[in-house]
Amino acid sequence: MTDQIDRLGDLRGRRVLVRSDLNVPLDGDRITDDGRIRASVPTIRRLCDAGARVVVAAHLGRPKGAPDPRYSLRPVAARLGELLGTDVAFAEDTVGGAARATVDALQDGQVAVLENVRFEEGETSKDDAVRGAFADRLAGLADVFVSDGFGVVHRKQASVYDVAQRLPHAMGGLVAAEIDVLRRLTEHPDRPYVVVLGGSKVSDKLGVIDNLLGKADRLLIGGGMVFTFLAAQGLEVGRSLLEQDQVGTCRAYLRRAEESGVQILLPTDVVVASEVSADAEPQVVPADRIPADRIGLDIGPDSAKAFAAALADARTVFWNGPMGVFEIDAFAAGTRAVAQALTEVDGLSVVGGGDSAAAVRRLGFDESAFGHISTGGGASLEYLEGRALPGIDVLHD
Repeated sequence: MTDQIDRLGDLRGRRVLVRSDLNVPLDGDRITDDGRIRASVPTIRRLCDAGARVVVAAHLGRPKGAPDPRYSLRPVAARLGELLGTDVAFAEDTVGGAARATVDALQDGQVAVLENVRFEEGETSKDDAVRGAFADRLAGLADVFVSDGFGVVHRKQASVYDVAQRLPHAMGGLVAAEIDVLRRLTEHPDRPYVVVLGGSKVSDKLGVIDNLLGKADRLLIGGGMVFTFLAAQGLEVGRSLLEQDQVGTCRAYLRRAEESGVQILLPTDVVVASEVSADAEPQVVPADRIPADRIGLDIGPDSAKAFAAALADARTVFWNGPMGVFEIDAFAAGTRAVAQALTEVDGLSVVGGGDSAAAVRRLGFDESAFGHISTGGGASLEYLEGRALPGIDVLHD
């Protein structure tokens, strides 16, 4: 799928509001992973080259509908300017006097970033009137709208959904690329099709598992969510993360997979420790003999080899969720093994955003070695669940 920007016509001198996803992790004012900012650059640069006056709207973190200096987009605007190789203006508010003055001062081909849209109560309000009132003010800053923040298209929020109802609109290149990849995962994927799921909670992945059990050939399950599956097999999991209320659901998934011929691969060994700490002593134990006083924090070396082998002949792979606490070196080997196996896939390999994308970068992998690294973990999962994405639906006239 290509973007829709051309349908907006000649953009020279026109104010283009771009909803980007610039929600990056910060350590104080220091950006620790600028992947989403880098992903936003091509569409913004294209608009600049077309002579547009580009107004970027985005969020950072989860402020409570009021200004909070911890979540200011100022450092993000500075990094965007570095990546674009040009000065980027920054508005001290989102739709107030500073935003208006900043936008009015833009010349053709210049860029401004508005302050965090979630500093405004109307951005995330469930009340259509409150959300619409904020969208009116946001839309008043622009002539046209480009949706390019894939990480938020599953949210019915003012800067994602309501603004598109108020301005001529188009899908940006990043969103178009994400949707194209997701369609390849759900519509006639090349086989074998392998899905790797990890992360902490099985409840976060229920819809994906339910939908993909009818589409994938193999599901490889690791991370904290695996212990609920092990409990569903009647195994003890020590002090590992366990969602007791989902044990029955996992048992049903295992039974359904067996009946439908889909292979669910669970770890046969795990890395455990007494606590989640870099100082904790790691120990490899069989998955059916986890000590009562230990916490499972990674898949074990035998499981890592088995997962890599299960990926070796894959033609399509979707991976969402790390295999363990990859931020600590002692518990990163399983995630590293899966990432390495994805780089060797002869076909489409998709890293499904969120912690998986962060892990790829933290562990030092060349991003170009993967077929696609998504910028939206939640949006990807909801698409794969078969759910509608409001921020996409509103773009279809």
